[in-house]
Amino acid sequence: MKRSLKILFALLFLACFSLSAQKIPHPRETFGHEVGADYKLADYDQMLEYYDKLAASTDRVQMIEIGKSVMGRSMKLVFISSEENMKKLEQWREISEKLSRAEITEAEAKKLSKDGKAIVWFDGGMHATERAHAQMTSELMWRIASEESEEMQKIRDNVITLVVPVINPDGVDIVVDWYRKTLGTPYESSGPPILYQKYVGHDNNRDWFMNNMPETKAVTTVLYKQWYPQIVHNHHQTAPRGAMIFIPPFRSPVNQKIHPGITTGVNLVGTAMANRFAMKKMPGAIAHTSFSMFWNGGMRTTPYYHNQIGILTETAQPSPTPTEYPVDRMPTTVGGKPANATEIFYPYPYKGGTMTFRMAVEYMLESSMAVLDLAADKKDEFLWNIYSMGRDAIDDKEGAFAYVIPKDQWNPSEAMNLTNILMQGGLEAKMATNSFSVNGKTYEAGSVVFYGAQSFRPYLADLMEKQVYPDQFQYPGGPPMPPYDLAGWTLPLQMGVTVDRITESFNAATSDITKKLEPVAGSVSGKGKYGYVFSNKDNLSAKAINRLQKEGYTVSIIKESVEGMEAGSVLVSSKRGLDDKVKEISSEMGLDFTGIEKKPSAESAELKKVKIGIYKSWQANMDEGWSRWMFEQFEFDLDTLHNAEIKNSDLSQYSAIIMPSQSPRGIMNGSNRVPENLQGGIGEDGLAKLDAYAKNGGAIIFFDDASNFAIEEFKLPVTNVLKDLKSSEFFIPGSLIRTDIMTDHPLAYGMQPQVAASFDNGRAFKVNAGAQGIEEVARYASKDLLMSGWAMGEDEHLANTSAMLKVGYGTGNLVLFGFSPQFRGQPRGTYKLIFNSIYMGAEKKAVKLNKK
Repeated sequence: MKRSLKILFALLFLACFSLSAQKIPHPRETFGHEVGADYKLADYDQMLEYYDKLAASTDRVQMIEIGKSVMGRSMKLVFISSEENMKKLEQWREISEKLSRAEITEAEAKKLSKDGKAIVWFDGGMHATERAHAQMTSELMWRIASEESEEMQKIRDNVITLVVPVINPDGVDIVVDWYRKTLGTPYESSGPPILYQKYVGHDNNRDWFMNNMPETKAVTTVLYKQWYPQIVHNHHQTAPRGAMIFIPPFRSPVNQKIHPGITTGVNLVGTAMANRFAMKKMPGAIAHTSFSMFWNGGMRTTPYYHNQIGILTETAQPSPTPTEYPVDRMPTTVGGKPANATEIFYPYPYKGGTMTFRMAVEYMLESSMAVLDLAADKKDEFLWNIYSMGRDAIDDKEGAFAYVIPKDQWNPSEAMNLTNILMQGGLEAKMATNSFSVNGKTYEAGSVVFYGAQSFRPYLADLMEKQVYPDQFQYPGGPPMPPYDLAGWTLPLQMGVTVDRITESFNAATSDITKKLEPVAGSVSGKGKYGYVFSNKDNLSAKAINRLQKEGYTVSIIKESVEGMEAGSVLVSSKRGLDDKVKEISSEMGLDFTGIEKKPSAESAELKKVKIGIYKSWQANMDEGWSRWMFEQFEFDLDTLHNAEIKNSDLSQYSAIIMPSQSPRGIMNGSNRVPENLQGGIGEDGLAKLDAYAKNGGAIIFFDDASNFAIEEFKLPVTNVLKDLKSSEFFIPGSLIRTDIMTDHPLAYGMQPQVAASFDNGRAFKVNAGAQGIEEVARYASKDLLMSGWAMGEDEHLANTSAMLKVGYGTGNLVLFGFSPQFRGQPRGTYKLIFNSIYMGAEKKAVKLNKK
């Protein structure tokens, strides 16, 4: 009898499983092929169709839109759990928020940790040329929703799974389209010759504290202001050659701001992955190489500073075209580790064979299952830990009591932007409602206060304070070991914003800042019979100039400091409707305008209509994309110039031509990894056109590496003194360098006397003896050069060298930046050096305004 009942129950279970499996559609039914099939990719429309079918098929799945991509595609967030859990999603979200914010009692936290559900996040499709993870997420969601194994039932009962199946939908379609077009050609596994995110391409995973892009804003809102997952798993595909997948633990160093519970939590998850792969006979999982835990700004690293366990996996085989790895030619070391099963972080080596797209999908699925299984088993622990780490941050007595952003700022709009950036990342901000004093300094009402006692203190401190990257070398006495991405990124330094770190407690009357700050309306004073003058200190002055010119107003740059006006101030001449336009701009941008009734005595240069061209090669160049994005934020009239446009267009129409950072070889010769019609660079013909443009009065602006192109191809009497140095002699990877500005130079009008230059193994200039017509605009400081990050050899090789030069060339000018003045949209404190250079190219001959 008992045996009959067991058989009956087993049959009922199988029947239920069969019904469930039939009810919930598999991705293959929509895609027309298995996920991970050779030579096959689903596009985003097919994916959206499948997501809709999946959500409609079962009460275990819900889906919402969280935003739009930069090109307008819908971004989806999918929730998966048991039917009962899905009825109470808001309850689980509230518990997660309370525990993460850690502003409740320990007793309440213990109860909520037992009552709540673990929140686990997965995403795919960020780096679109890593093609498998955008495809894999559909099968992952199907598996969690439909599988009836004991393990999966446990997961659904204890975990709320959040999936953004494609973070970069634009990129998925760009790459899928390129693969389909090139299938059967030598270029079928190549990346497209354009950025796979309209502005930033691969740097969409470098935008996670600035949140410049709409995709990052949408995801950041979910992570740090709504759902607060305990584990964030970010899928990628750049495994070390010879391995199948990279998993945690990561290599050193660890940022000192990260709670040790995060570091050990990451290690715990990585160990669970490694064990799962071993027991499922899936070789090739390697750890402890390449990726560290120091940098803040990536999808898996920014969670660390919010007490969330950030997981990165890098799986091999990003192309649907299979790859052969001959067994007899497999490397003896992988990721710097022996591939003979003697290495503790690579104990089960991949032996070679045919690597397929489906294999990549399966490794991603199993790594995700390891995360879910561990989260289900340790649900209470993960919930308690995020509270405990948050509580430690609040109770920290060694950190700052507060960071105060005074109301009075050189560049008010960037102080406002800094506040908004920090709030977007989940930090709590207050605004002083009355003046208050600390250490003898008085802060006006309107000053912003970020108190240290909040659960995301690590995030606040890391962005507000300088980074101290530890010296690391490849071997004793050897060259430095490059950091993973940047070594220093302190936001107030980059943005040119004054922030005071205050360690002693104080009382201030404040109110919560609950929504994004907007500019406070500026003032309009005096009568503008002749026109209006406004300062160019605020970056928004560039937007104002472009807006005024677009609407037909005459704009001039004042070249002298007289009659209360500073050199670099902007004059807009009177014309019908100007009074109303000035009031509108002042209200929108917070700029102060002063009316003048007669011609000022200052020398002034009227600007021709500002129009710029930006070079864009067929090597997808992120610096070009970031530059284009920046110019659009300030409403510049902008044309993209490909090789053909450089060679064939009338370049005289441009006030300036921008050459983003790119190698001289890349600019001249382009790439041969694209179809023949896209190969090559500007070549000798393009160079001749640029040469003639500059000699006939044009301005060409070269960022960072492109300045080497200027020196070499325009035969400039300038030397890059860092060019031939070894890394053991000079090494500054992604750090902030103290730089002195020649503020009386027209290209430096409106600048602060000293700034932080974003320097990533950049350039430093020396003018050759006897050279004429070259002017220094910025110079690396003579001492204390390192403001944030890591530097070696800076005193010997960088101090007192030129950081920015204006080189007269015929009747025009070449402007050389040795650093990146617009790097990833972060160093707002150096934007005006770019804007002023553009205005120089637009100037008519300077005249005395009161000349008879």
